[in-house]
Amino acid sequence: MQTMAYTDEILGELKQTLNRVDTQQVEGLVNAIIGAEKIFVAGGGRSGLMGKSFVMRLMHIGFEPYVVGETVTPSLLPGDLFIVGSGSGETQSLAAMTEKAKKIGARVAAVTINPDSTIGKMADNVLEVPAQAKADNASGKSIQPMGSLFEQSLLLLFDSIILRLMEKKDMQSDKMYGRHANLE
Repeated sequence: MQTMAYTDEILGELKQTLNRVDTQQVEGLVNAIIGAEKIFVAGGGRSGLMGKSFVMRLMHIGFEPYVVGETVTPSLLPGDLFIVGSGSGETQSLAAMTEKAKKIGARVAAVTINPDSTIGKMADNVLEVPAQAKADNASGKSIQPMGSLFEQSLLLLFDSIILRLMEKKDMQSDKMYGRHANLE
């Protein structure tokens, strides 16, 4: 198959997956972000990279977001929001963080393939992404390896959430440049 044919197939998978995301779940996460004092985002591997991208954009539009595990990340407190991206919802380190966040009294939002997972069951808000699980290459949901469809969906979903937050805050892209890195 030619590279562009693969690209077309991937785009089709993304469209099919994202069209199945529940808009009420998305709006629930948007409202949780707006209501949070600070926002903490965690994810493992490539899901974590998508989370870092989301944190950057949240900062650009004026929120106080942090990536869990970075040296400048402060303490999580009641009134804060912990967003965890985990395809399986069973990653042990992320489940332990989720449990701790709940004990502290923070709200938890899970973005996952599996809302009935350990992390999904602990979450106050669940955003289900109906993609292929990393270990489920036989599902027929994706020609891509492992969790690629979930991770790509995360990036696009997070960017659409940024647009919705901008809409709710009546913010235009040009206002974001004042918070963009300038030492590059």
